Amino acid sequence: MQRRTFPVGLEERRKREKENRKNAILKAARKLFFDKGFKNVTVESIAKKAELSKGSVYLYFKSKEEIYTHILLNDIDKFHKVIGGLMQDGQSATATLMSLSHIYAGFFLNDRELFRIMMNYMLNINHMNLPEDLDHHIVKATNKTVSIIEEIFRMGIASGEFPPYIDLRQKRNAIWGLLNGTISLHLFTGSEEKREERIRATIQTGVNTFLRGMKTRAQDVQ
Repeated sequence: MQRRTFPVGLEERRKREKENRKNAILKAARKLFFDKGFKNVTVESIAKKAELSKGSVYLYFKSKEEIYTHILLNDIDKFHKVIGGLMQDGQSATATLMSLSHIYAGFFLNDRELFRIMMNYMLNINHMNLPEDLDHHIVKATNKTVSIIEEIFRMGIASGEFPPYIDLRQKRNAIWGLLNGTISLHLFTGSEEKREERIRATIQTGVNTFLRGMKTRAQDVQ
């Protein structure tokens, strides 16, 4: 039996239409998850918001958990593209870490839905019922930022800026926790006009205090 083929232009249009429908589903789901919370959203409500049938949604995603995960993966990928060349800028490790911290904060200040989605995923990771390969993919993606922080510490050790004996895992996790804790504390509370200033100032002070303490301890040991 001869395989049916489509003209090149028609095939490209079909691919474009599929991509548009997939993006429409993700956009609709993103808004619903933010407005109603993960538990209160159904595939049916996502389909309605996207102006598609429920069956059409299942052509692209197996569950709302999978939709949720793809939203998070897309957003994390955007962040990693922003910070891609950060370590090649010729800055000191301290300056690079501070730059990453402010970019990280700015990313969520510009898109607060993303922070809600990421934190909700981390809090509910054991209840998402994702396929093993997808679960591995998102854990790898969320750990990438932590790995970049560790690389900055390694760069500081190599340049003599940071002491050579520091516990890299401990230090990277402390900075990661400082960033997320500061954003969690201020992103949805307090006066809107002072929110960004408060977050950036707290991060600046926190990172500087952390690094100063680490360097002082190194001098004391020496």
